Amino acid sequence: MADTRTATHAAAGRTRSSTRRRSPGSRGNARRRPARRGPAGRRSSGGIQGIARWWPALLVAAAVLAGVAWGTERAVPTGACTLPGSSVTLSEEQMANAATIAEVGWNRGLPDRAVVIALATAMQESTMRNLDYGDRDSLGLFQQRPSQGWGTPEQVQDPVYAAGQFYDRLVQVPDWETGELTLVADAVQRSAFPLAYGRWSTFAEELTGALHPAAGAEPPCA
Repeated sequence: MADTRTATHAAAGRTRSSTRRRSPGSRGNARRRPARRGPAGRRSSGGIQGIARWWPALLVAAAVLAGVAWGTERAVPTGACTLPGSSVTLSEEQMANAATIAEVGWNRGLPDRAVVIALATAMQESTMRNLDYGDRDSLGLFQQRPSQGWGTPEQVQDPVYAAGQFYDRLVQVPDWETGELTLVADAVQRSAFPLAYGRWSTFAEELTGALHPAAGAEPPCA
């Protein structure tokens, strides 16, 4: 009987032991088994992918609108005066700078088209004011950057020098005499708002005509 009980207990012990132990493989499989998801647990990535697809276009549109709004805010003249025979109204400082830009172009024998592009560019970049500040190291009428080879800080704040530098690079742009103004200007300036120059096209044409020696205007204004 003792042997029978001993054998019975030993068998029972083996049975209990075998139910508690798991092989490393079975434990690993249990951990790796993915949890089931019902229909409510499914997520659609279509919305996120759609936003990601259109995000670059949204950034470009925002940049253009910001550039237009920025230019509009800066374009309000103070102490305004009007050139005779035109609707161009600027401050005396702005008019004097415009006259300098135009004179530099004509003294180089450049056509009115070059002057129009230069005036539109300066109006967009600085509202025709010789600024001693700007984005990063941008300075002067054309917001030229000394770090990009435009000249020293003192030079780019000299209206005659700054205008000359602009014309030097303008005439190197292919088809600058016939191309769209905003694209030609941006080819020189490399602006973050390349479409903003075009808004000053009509303004610059009228200002060029008013400043032209044939118009008989005496800058800064009468």
